[in-house]
Amino acid sequence: MAKTTTEKGAVLEVKTTAEQLKRELQILVQSIVEEDDYALEAADRAMQALSCLKELKLKHSNPQSLLLTLPPPEFRCPLSGQLMIDPVVIASGQTFDRPFIQNWLNEGNRTCPQTEQVLSHMILVPNVLLKDMISRWSREHGIQLPTPVQDVDEEKAIANADRGRLSSLLEKLSSSAVSDQKIAAKEIRQLTKRSPSFRVLFGEITNAISYLIEPLASGKPDIDPDLEEDLITTILNLSILDTNKKLFAENPAGIPLLIEALKFERIETRSNAAAALFTLSAIDSNKYMIGELGALKPLIELLEEGHPPAMKDAASAIFSLCVVLENKSRAVSDGAVGVIMKKIVDHLLMDELLAILAMLASHQKAIEEMAELGALSFLLNVIREKTSERNKENCIAILYTMCFYDRAKLREIRKEEDANGTISQLALNGTSRAKRKALGLLERINRYAAISNTA
Repeated sequence: MAKTTTEKGAVLEVKTTAEQLKRELQILVQSIVEEDDYALEAADRAMQALSCLKELKLKHSNPQSLLLTLPPPEFRCPLSGQLMIDPVVIASGQTFDRPFIQNWLNEGNRTCPQTEQVLSHMILVPNVLLKDMISRWSREHGIQLPTPVQDVDEEKAIANADRGRLSSLLEKLSSSAVSDQKIAAKEIRQLTKRSPSFRVLFGEITNAISYLIEPLASGKPDIDPDLEEDLITTILNLSILDTNKKLFAENPAGIPLLIEALKFERIETRSNAAAALFTLSAIDSNKYMIGELGALKPLIELLEEGHPPAMKDAASAIFSLCVVLENKSRAVSDGAVGVIMKKIVDHLLMDELLAILAMLASHQKAIEEMAELGALSFLLNVIREKTSERNKENCIAILYTMCFYDRAKLREIRKEEDANGTISQLALNGTSRAKRKALGLLERINRYAAISNTA
């Protein structure tokens, strides 16, 4: 029976593929034989080529079978023409097998081999979906895929390419042209968001932090708001890494810049500045420094303004900073209690703000302000309501401290207890900490009642 056009095409393609494999095998074997320090990948590729040639030889008499086992075009690397083992996506959106595109980049090429588009970065992103599809197809056709190998030289080349890219962008930030600064800042923001390796590089490049904050530290009153937001957000991205927390704090202009950013016009920038201060404050030494440099007042003002995302970031930063005794005093002096009371009365950010109040309750002036603002009845209402156990725990902790400083408050709590048994219920059903505080408060109420009856 005559072969179909499709089958003839398949046979022709098989012959072409076999010739390509033989040429590649010849080159690989020559390099392995002649070079003492040949790459492991060369051996893997040679074995893969031999395996493919063997399969072609075994099936040469059955073109239809060959047609079925030829990889679909989308599974082949545009550079090598072979089935991809480790498909990756480059900046142009095209997919290649990692070793071949990495070799292309290592040779100094900065364009896409297919589209000739100039690449905005050299990051290779694994194409996980395509790799899964290739693996499934290979299993169905009995093809064993070798394990991708990335040698030390390749890893070093990738690291050098990343370092060179970041250094170039940092230099661009020093440009006098705002348009260049904006382009660089946008790309650095994206790189530090999605690639942990770029966050690490900031600790390896001399003065990288200084380059980053220089456009904002210049003190120009007309700095572009997009540039501000991108740079502050980059600082937030970098602060995730512990080594960067120390590195940023060591720069004299670093934390003052974030504090100043809390006063910027754009709310997104201010929110990210608060979030960065929260992240940086994970280190105790940074807590002291941030408090001493005056961050609490603008954070409290940001909380007071009431923008939902910014409020949460500001509250988180205030809570973290107030772990330090000195910062509790600063927060109270800067009006934290009044602002927080207004917000929780409106049932805003109850969890976060009650936790801050419980922390500030160890400061006598804070307790006095809470009492003046009617906190006692509000806290008792929160305990009575079906709110979270954490909120009840913080409320009873505040009440316990409040009665320690002001025994007159015991009279009000006793009336509440006689009417509703609020504290007794919490002593029975609360968390272990809430039970301890509730039992302690009940004991004080009973002692107070005994003294009052004796009198």
